[in-house]
Amino acid sequence: MADNTTSKEKLLKKIRKALLEKRDNPYPNLEELPLYAPADEALEVIFAEQLTQVAGKFVFCEDELQFIESLLILTDERSWRKIYCWEKPLQDILSTYEFPFYSTDTGFLQAEVGITLCESLIARNGSVLVSNGSQAGRRLSIYPHYHIVVAYTSQLVLDLKDAFKRLKEKYPEQLPTMISNVTGPSRTADIEKTLVLGAHGPKELIVFLIDDKV
Repeated sequence: MADNTTSKEKLLKKIRKALLEKRDNPYPNLEELPLYAPADEALEVIFAEQLTQVAGKFVFCEDELQFIESLLILTDERSWRKIYCWEKPLQDILSTYEFPFYSTDTGFLQAEVGITLCESLIARNGSVLVSNGSQAGRRLSIYPHYHIVVAYTSQLVLDLKDAFKRLKEKYPEQLPTMISNVTGPSRTADIEKTLVLGAHGPKELIVFLIDDKV
């Protein structure tokens, strides 16, 4: 007698049979194993390497004075004039050294550079965690062609889970409504599979890391 069972029915029958059979887990401790190998380098080094790999720029500064000096050199090289900064701690640093910037959104459509702080730097993948919990809001890290992030070594964490833990500690009552993990400049390859930077946001991400370890 001919077997009229289709290939699909045979496959489903095998699946049902396998589901009914009780088997021991061949990897009982898999979930307890770490996903990554232990980090054997300083977080600053890991972050710098990973950020560079995703087309970001990294500048290490020993203190805030060196940050201002490096920023002055960069703005002079790029001939930037429309530089915006909306966060009071950053404004205080820039004002102390008489660095020119726009503190309101006047003429924001012509903004060239947005300078912001961040929530954390994630070393594992060279990412910057930002939120709208700061005075910079959302626009300043997205609209200008160049996004400069000013961070401190104390903000470095290894993984994303560590960054979220810090975020919950900082905002215990209510988390910010916008939390974004920025990995390098904005990019897309939708058009003819050609990689284009700056298609949906800043075309360049520059992180200034200031050493605040004592």
